[in-house]
Amino acid sequence: MEHCEMNCGSCIGKLCTKRVPIFSGLEENQLIEVAKRIVHKSYEKGSIILSENDNPDFLAIINEGSVKAFKLTPEGREQILYVFTEGDFFAEHALLFNRPAFYSIAALERVMLCFLYKKDFQRLLRDNPDISIKIISELGERLFRLENAVQNMDVRSVESRISMVLSEWADKFGVPQREGILVKMPLSREGLANYIGIARETLSRKLGSMESEGLVRSVGNKSILILNKKALEKNFGSDF
Repeated sequence: MEHCEMNCGSCIGKLCTKRVPIFSGLEENQLIEVAKRIVHKSYEKGSIILSENDNPDFLAIINEGSVKAFKLTPEGREQILYVFTEGDFFAEHALLFNRPAFYSIAALERVMLCFLYKKDFQRLLRDNPDISIKIISELGERLFRLENAVQNMDVRSVESRISMVLSEWADKFGVPQREGILVKMPLSREGLANYIGIARETLSRKLGSMESEGLVRSVGNKSILILNKKALEKNFGSDF
């Protein structure tokens, strides 16, 4: 892990507070107040940033790279819950509640994180009370969206879950190509199967069917070409 000695306001053209939804409603001068309190740290691929049942005292914003949130089952198997990318954040509950983390966080690649510590957050709210309503409202919306996403995964068909994740990753990681959208996968095939909650063999079989239907094409082990995103989205829209 490396430490960066500059605060968020020193970043050239990449002020992370501007990129995070919980701060999106703030005025420029309010963003600067938040930025003054940000501390930067970088982590290498595979580093554990947060462990389940830890009591974090920070909000972490992803400025560069991606991380996975996961839990270990009683059998010791890793269950991936979310993949967070640039502009996402985690451990937000630590700013409002004294509760342990219900997941672990590991770096999927080298990541640069921006930390806002609880003591600084509380001082920020005390000195700028008009900020608190905006931030707390967005935090509530965020928790609702995450809970909704988990519930949706539970009730959807396998095809729908695969299509939903690929469509989401096309938006986050996709690069437009002549034939479609090339997605560099943030997870291995085994990790993707784990994330969706199916066996790797089932994932391979379903992806093969989707290739036959002209929806996607595998490009090596780490990339997928989305050939027909609209048809892919119909797959998960048809569940409801």
